Amino acid sequence: MSEGKNLVGVDIGTSSVKICQLKETRKGPRLVKLGFSPLPRQTIVDGHVLNAQAVVEALNRTFAEAKIKDRDIALSISGQAVIIRKITVPMMTAAELDEQIQWEAEQHIPFDIKDVHVDYEVLRRRPEAGQMDLLLVAAKREEVNDYTEIARQARLRPVVVDIDAFTVQNLFEFNRGLPPEQTFAIINVGASLASINIVSKGVSAFTRDIANGGNYITEQIQKQLGVPFEQAEEFKVMASVAPHQVSPQVASVIDSVCDSIAGEIQRSLDFFHATSGEPEMHRIFLTGGSSNLSQLLNAIGRRARVGVELIPPLEKIAVEGKDVNAQLLQSRAAQLCVALGLSMRKDKERRL
Repeated sequence: MSEGKNLVGVDIGTSSVKICQLKETRKGPRLVKLGFSPLPRQTIVDGHVLNAQAVVEALNRTFAEAKIKDRDIALSISGQAVIIRKITVPMMTAAELDEQIQWEAEQHIPFDIKDVHVDYEVLRRRPEAGQMDLLLVAAKREEVNDYTEIARQARLRPVVVDIDAFTVQNLFEFNRGLPPEQTFAIINVGASLASINIVSKGVSAFTRDIANGGNYITEQIQKQLGVPFEQAEEFKVMASVAPHQVSPQVASVIDSVCDSIAGEIQRSLDFFHATSGEPEMHRIFLTGGSSNLSQLLNAIGRRARVGVELIPPLEKIAVEGKDVNAQLLQSRAAQLCVALGLSMRKDKERRL
């Protein structure tokens, strides 16, 4: 349950900063501000910020260009700094669970409990069995502190720190709902990671990050064709918007790398099915900067043998006002799911 005003959603990714601001209206949320700024290469590597000043400058520039005055923001993190576990505990009250959760976390989290922030959500209560299912989340304090400190240096006030996979799920749930009898995967392919979130019976049942994304495709084009990184990136972008204009050599590299990424994704899906006993996958939904590559969508569908569909981020969110750059929105829409999901968070929230 949430209340209050919407926070500004700030997605600090490996290759860029994306910022969205929503306004609640009687007809639902409206996108009123949008910002995007690329980050220099090697600014963020494997989730670690190596050049904090570059991120601060990008945040300041993006807020100014997007004319966003509100400073209360929601951030998110992902990758190796985050551990997510679905666990089962005896039925207990909210107060008892708050007292017990640190001990439960110590049993399931492979980090020193002093080094992580721990949170949880009750997924399902099963009184007949005397049990309840929890989603347990631990995020490394160092990583959270790095991102919140960068935000403060940019004169922002971080109110919420979320997880990438869950922000995309929240947006998906707003747009489509979570079918209670289906099992499906939401995959967000960013620059350095592909985040997999499998939703079953209306709740998140499995999450995993794969350490390959859009940059891996670019790096392989660079390596195999012997061109600079920037030119390789242009080739990749061209393949997503006008594939018929890409040379056979570029297309061949992209086909091969997309199949490799799809293979890693499929291994995660196979692991979920083997360990969960859940029914077969009904559908896969794809988003992120590289989701526009038809080769990736086709490779995932071919291996999974189920339909793969792109997520339209603004399916039920209208655009309002002259401050949203239509060209920017059209060109970057696939990269906005995390920022949009974050912008749905409120400055006053409570857990049921």
